[in-house]
Amino acid sequence: MTKFISTPSRTKEILETYGLRAKKSFGQNFLVDPVIVERCAEEAHCEGAVIEIGPGIGSLTEQLAIHAKHVTAYEVDPDLIDVLKDTLQAYDNVEIILQDFLTIDLPGKVKELKEKYGTVSVCSNLPYYVTTPILFQIFEQGAEIPYITVMVQKEVGERFAARPNEAPYGALSAEGQYLYEVKKLFNVPGRSFNPSPDVDSVIIQFKRREDADLSINLNSFFELVRACFKQRRKTIYNNLKEYLDDSERAKKVLAEAEIPCTKRAQECSWQDLKRIFEAMQ
Repeated sequence: MTKFISTPSRTKEILETYGLRAKKSFGQNFLVDPVIVERCAEEAHCEGAVIEIGPGIGSLTEQLAIHAKHVTAYEVDPDLIDVLKDTLQAYDNVEIILQDFLTIDLPGKVKELKEKYGTVSVCSNLPYYVTTPILFQIFEQGAEIPYITVMVQKEVGERFAARPNEAPYGALSAEGQYLYEVKKLFNVPGRSFNPSPDVDSVIIQFKRREDADLSINLNSFFELVRACFKQRRKTIYNNLKEYLDDSERAKKVLAEAEIPCTKRAQECSWQDLKRIFEAMQ
């Protein structure tokens, strides 16, 4: 019986067969822990179709193919396309696309997959260097994606999952939690990768909030959130005054939103920040 791609020996065999080495320019680290990979796929809510970003040599892709009706995997490294076609040849439900995920028509692809397979989720081991841009593309364009399950750098995962008044809480936390219920599933030690990174990872899951208000301009709202967190030591009044370039208006907006001028952004929930945004309109 052929071993799973995610076993250390099978990964080593594939890398040696194709003369591959992880490319730092693409943030490549290959998963070599079959327990982690299988658990990630099992918890991804990928019963219908699932989108994967950065499949690498197919470690997670293989488990997603076992659990999902269909897998669409976007890979940016042209050297890995033939590798993936070889390693995943036993699975006829995998679609491999050579394209930068940040350039795709995500709503169009989701619509296509949803019509064919019923549901669409995202499950990926995200390259550290593009984690935030990828997630925000899904946040802003993926209203029809109820679950996003991703492996990210532990520090970034903790920021997304943090609550007001917790040290890691910041703009990423508030923006993500405005649209999703965010929870950490489990930690992934650096030794679970080849090559092993200097930092540990964490698998976090975003569940789309059914009550999320999509009638507001998300780009403008997120811009405000980032402005409120621009200088963490300052009060929200001082950051808002700088953003609006108008001290009197900043006071009026905060008064209407019922937010004390002495409060700091780190103490504000996404609901507080939304009231500030609404008061500005």
